[in-house]
Amino acid sequence: MSVIYRTERLDVRPWTDDPADVDRVFAIYSRWEVARWLGAQPRAMADRAEAELVVKRWAEFGARDERYGCWAVQDRDRGQVAGSVLFKPLPNGDGEVEVGWHLHPDSWGHGYATEAARGAVDRGFASGLPEVYAVVRPDNEPSMAVCRRLGMTPLGRTTRWYDVEVEAFRLVAPRQGE
Repeated sequence: MSVIYRTERLDVRPWTDDPADVDRVFAIYSRWEVARWLGAQPRAMADRAEAELVVKRWAEFGARDERYGCWAVQDRDRGQVAGSVLFKPLPNGDGEVEVGWHLHPDSWGHGYATEAARGAVDRGFASGLPEVYAVVRPDNEPSMAVCRRLGMTPLGRTTRWYDVEVEAFRLVAPRQGE
């Protein structure tokens, strides 16, 4: 299993077609409490076959450009996958890159989203990115709290990147020596 990056507690790695990974993807994205925040028309994942297709699509996306992906966030001590962290160009943008996170409810409240997102952002800054964005549904207070913990600046509401109003946040890379 290849690891994209490690944090203090987490291994961030590609999702695989291993049955345990596919089952976990389905367990996460079939839950309305997760899916309700995703996309212009939120919808819970319907079945395991859909999870298999999503994992395949994420693998293809990651293979096109290793800087970007939607990766599994695995707690090293528990061995359990907490959820996903994504790092990708924003759609309809001018090269802006987004960090995001989707965790199973059994992994909420442990700091995994902040830790995984911080690792993705640090990796992006190390590769030369000048800034990273996050977009959050306006009533998703837990994710806005993650943005604040990351030190992101709120930019207000926009429909620029997605066909739904989101709260946008930005974090600028530290200057050399900071």
